[in-house]
Amino acid sequence: MKNLITPCLWFDNQAEEAVNFYVSIFKDSKIENISRYGKEGFEKHGQKEGTVLSIAFQINGQKFTALNGGPLFKFTEAISFQVFCDTQEEIDDYWYKLTLGGEESYCGWLKDKYGISWQIIPSILGELMSNPQKVGKVANAFFKMRKFNIETLLQA
Repeated sequence: MKNLITPCLWFDNQAEEAVNFYVSIFKDSKIENISRYGKEGFEKHGQKEGTVLSIAFQINGQKFTALNGGPLFKFTEAISFQVFCDTQEEIDDYWYKLTLGGEESYCGWLKDKYGISWQIIPSILGELMSNPQKVGKVANAFFKMRKFNIETLLQA
């Protein structure tokens, strides 16, 4: 398809492990294909023949590529993936699974064990933040939170 934007996630050598982790967390996910390094180009890439080069996969219909590109680049919080959740149960589930081996931050942000940043956000937040009578109270409530609590936001 023309003009689709597919995020490419550059891993040192954990692409397959990471993709399996993400596919296990998000229900509507799948691995589409895996390409492997061959003998060709060894002098450039230095990878053993058969090692995973890249994996095309989907999470909730969004296409991604995972690349084993070596240790040259690391993930930063400058890029994150937002997961909008309709229920507290969804927020709790994603938060628990994605922080295993990772770290919590504030305002719904977390970093998974591979260093990728995620924002686990209640779907209703945009509506609450666009209400001039509520925006200050809602913001004040969530600035104190690590994981979002929908009930607390609604009561603000």
